[in-house]
Amino acid sequence: MEQGTARHAAVALRTLGQPNAIVGEFDFWNNAYEGRRLFSEVLGTFFLVLVAVGGGMVNARFGGDAVPYGARVVAPALMVGAIILFMGTVSGAHLNPAVSIAFALRGDFPWRRVPAYIVAQFLGAVLATLLLWALIGKQGSAGLTLPGSGISATTAMLWEMILTTGLVSVILGTASGAQQIGALAAIGVASYIALAGLWGAPVSGASMNPARSLGPALVKGDWTAWWAYLVGPIAGGVIAVGIAWVLRGPGGGRSGTEAAVGTLGTRWRPGRIGGNGGNGKG
Repeated sequence: MEQGTARHAAVALRTLGQPNAIVGEFDFWNNAYEGRRLFSEVLGTFFLVLVAVGGGMVNARFGGDAVPYGARVVAPALMVGAIILFMGTVSGAHLNPAVSIAFALRGDFPWRRVPAYIVAQFLGAVLATLLLWALIGKQGSAGLTLPGSGISATTAMLWEMILTTGLVSVILGTASGAQQIGALAAIGVASYIALAGLWGAPVSGASMNPARSLGPALVKGDWTAWWAYLVGPIAGGVIAVGIAWVLRGPGGGRSGTEAAVGTLGTRWRPGRIGGNGGNGKG
């Protein structure tokens, strides 16, 4: 506690007289904003799982091709892109425990914040599944990520590992100093998810996300091959961090950190601009 107070004081002293955009650079370390970030992760993962699980459940509920296969695969990718655009600056829009762990391993995200992010992601996944269940019924295993016909859990795990290696490589790459492309990173990440799903979903469901797979499994009580959807994505994320080190060296740079933690406070500060809500003066 004392060390944290001392650190915040030191930051305050170093930034006296500097513009808010400079002072705000350190806002991520201000615990007062943690609630916003965690809410952002809950909300973002909620919408992701609502689409990812909902496509299968709606299709099962109404039968036939109510939601065509291509739409069920591409819709979550489009949702991820939208989420990155609308709230990536608040929390980094991880939406995925494998991404949070990879960012921390890369040195772009503090380990002490990883557990809360993962809990928030699982909470969002569970809430989305519960809402779908309440609105259209359980629909058996529809919406779950399961190995394809004749595919073993081990094969599904390796498949998820390979797909996640690519996904996290794209995420880390678009967050690097050399390739950082800001909001256009949403297009890169969404494109990868859609392409991986179009050819990889028949084998393992192309989850690439433990929260997306295990949150619904918890609600539905179906733990078929659950470990494949935990081990595979986490291992893939770790491999991607190794690839990023080979390609770009150590992480922890400004651009990677901003992508991982969001830029809350660097371009805007909570509260109204002007009037009593701005600087406290009329």
